[in-house]
Amino acid sequence: MSIQINTSIDVLGTPKIKSTLPFGPFVAPEEKVVIHVGPDVIDEAGNEQLLLPFEEAGPRETIYFDPPKTKCALVTCGGLCPGLNDVIRSIVMEAHHHYHVAATIGIRYGLQGFIPDYCHDIMELTPENVTAIHEFGGTILASSRGPQPPEEIVDALERMNINILFMIGGDGTMRAAKAINQKIRNRNLKIAVIGIPKTIDNDIHFVPKSFGFDSAVAKATEAIRCAHVEAQGAPYGIGIVKLMGRESGFIAAEATLALKDVNFVLIPEQSFELKGENGFLQALENRLISRKHAVIVVAEGAGQHLCNVSRKKDASGNPVLGDICDVLRTEIKKHFKKKGLPITLKYIDPSYIIRSIPANAHDRVYCGFLGQHAVHAGMAGKTNMVVTRLQDRYVYLPLNLVTQKRRKLNIQSMYWRSVLESTGQPQFLKQ
Repeated sequence: MSIQINTSIDVLGTPKIKSTLPFGPFVAPEEKVVIHVGPDVIDEAGNEQLLLPFEEAGPRETIYFDPPKTKCALVTCGGLCPGLNDVIRSIVMEAHHHYHVAATIGIRYGLQGFIPDYCHDIMELTPENVTAIHEFGGTILASSRGPQPPEEIVDALERMNINILFMIGGDGTMRAAKAINQKIRNRNLKIAVIGIPKTIDNDIHFVPKSFGFDSAVAKATEAIRCAHVEAQGAPYGIGIVKLMGRESGFIAAEATLALKDVNFVLIPEQSFELKGENGFLQALENRLISRKHAVIVVAEGAGQHLCNVSRKKDASGNPVLGDICDVLRTEIKKHFKKKGLPITLKYIDPSYIIRSIPANAHDRVYCGFLGQHAVHAGMAGKTNMVVTRLQDRYVYLPLNLVTQKRRKLNIQSMYWRSVLESTGQPQFLKQ
């Protein structure tokens, strides 16, 4: 069955104002770039590959909003991620220096900042107060989790006379952006909603790589290297590293490929058994007997069928995870005590260190482009969309597409096969 994918982008109206940008080139109106999209991006059953037209990102010669009368708002939502400050800086610099907009304001503490009951102050964002923020991790605006009433957010946008809203966040934030845009349409308002996808788990549908992911992987490899040193430092040494990845194991897989010291990698997409002849514990025992040490990388969402899961949900509506690493440590110690093998087990959880670091050089470049293209889109009257990179081309994607589902690692892909070849782990995994 053929997959139908709509890539068209909504607009607020016909752009009629000559751009204030001092130089070209400009992207022609409605110019499309045709990109070959494979199953890893489409994330559907089978191996269907498509040629899809996407609206190319970039400045337009005519724009919708009159810059001296244009007021922008910017909000960061959800968990921290390397590069947040870089995107903020890029948006502010582009909007002020090149479009000369009237003002850009920062909404503090995520979507809570729109709601009067929380009493959060807004923050004026200028080139002067964002000039050095890319040197630091986190977000200058702070953040929060959890939904807020979209009608109250639109009320706030009207009160503040906002023309363009930039929303930086993950899957939940993009769903919130879609709901806000719908309320705006219901009121016949001319407010553009532009999303910049942010998720350290790299799990936004149709976004092959989100900003901050490369920085996170680089930092994760440091923890893996330390675990490897610890494991080699004692007979029958075991190093366990817990990495982020609630439903998607991209960080665990990529860090495993980046540093060839990992012997086992466990991810949410691939179920596994602990006990039995083909179970994980027996595979670990075989490794220790043959090589005297082992390194295990675990995504936080792996092995939930083995955990005591509360069925509660966090502020963002995500299921509260069971602690798979606590289960692994307990079962590993029991198994080898029974076997009479004197193991030494070291556990490293670098999650909050990884989230909080500044972006590396690669991500800084990526964040700069995302911020610039987000401003170009907003000024041209584009709305209900996100900006991303597909195969080295910056394009616009409709929010309806990116909010369909979470992106997951395809365990039937050549990529996952490469991970398994790198670790050499046997088939203790459920098929």
